[in-house]
Amino acid sequence: MSYTHFSKTERLELSILLKKGYSLRDIARELRRNPSSVSREIKENSVNGEYDPHKADHKACVKRKYSKYQGMKVNENRWLEEYIWEGLQQYWTPEEIAGRLSFEYGRSVISFKSIYKWLYSVYGQPFCAYLPSKQYRPRKRKSKKQEKILIPNRISIEERPEIINQRLRCGDFEGDTLGVPKGSLETLAGIADRKSRYFLAKKIARIRYAVDGFKKLSSPLINLYSFTFDNGVENVRYQELGVSTYFCHAYSSWEKGSIENTFKRLRRFIPKKSYLKDYSDKDIAVICDIMNNTPRKCLGWKKPKEVFEEQGRIHYQLTMSKCCTSG
Repeated sequence: MSYTHFSKTERLELSILLKKGYSLRDIARELRRNPSSVSREIKENSVNGEYDPHKADHKACVKRKYSKYQGMKVNENRWLEEYIWEGLQQYWTPEEIAGRLSFEYGRSVISFKSIYKWLYSVYGQPFCAYLPSKQYRPRKRKSKKQEKILIPNRISIEERPEIINQRLRCGDFEGDTLGVPKGSLETLAGIADRKSRYFLAKKIARIRYAVDGFKKLSSPLINLYSFTFDNGVENVRYQELGVSTYFCHAYSSWEKGSIENTFKRLRRFIPKKSYLKDYSDKDIAVICDIMNNTPRKCLGWKKPKEVFEEQGRIHYQLTMSKCCTSG
């Protein structure tokens, strides 16, 4: 298989997977790349030891632009450059110029493809205006790529009911995993209620066990109606949760802002680049309890635990009254 440069989309996906703690082999598998290619991309295009997809893409473009440029043969031969220039002024195409050179010298001097490469380099750009197409960049080949569907039968967040969007009830959760340092196996599965901001978290051995973590966290809950996740492959087994599940658009983490903001608040207790092996399950439970008992402005200074438990009691009372009435 021929090598192709990393695209901007691939770099965005690579960055997200890195932050989630995926290993290089797992990232390579998801991007359908060789692990050594992923490793080289991170090593060569990181800035100050950090891989930023936008900076990496810019760095790679600059590197290609000023590397061993295409059309070096033309630039090193002044007479050849002048011949091409004169031919272009006479409305000759690169193919006609190359053909005429072969006719005059009785041998192949340069191919028309090499002339195009020189024209599209930083050295031949001023002459592109004389091309019939007035094109300054090579045409990109359109390849039919099969859409990669990582999560089958997923339901877009656009189809999520308004009762969830408007945060009208407790029991609609957002879930995600906490980013961990490279090389760390353990991570944290967390869920946050959209209405009350009630937060639950649990350590898991690897990111692939995220759904198992969500199941354990949600199983004791009385009122559980839905989940909202991103498109990470760790969520592929979402159907095991047994509730309505919705997925954000690609690279749109703000669409599950409750869990994202909760994780930011969590960083006060578990700073970035911290290893979770330094935190016991009891430590995690204590941190969650502190966060759930902190007054929140968005709740009118109520505590998340107060709002969530109040809704739970209402749900329980309504359920019991219906049972009594039907009996």
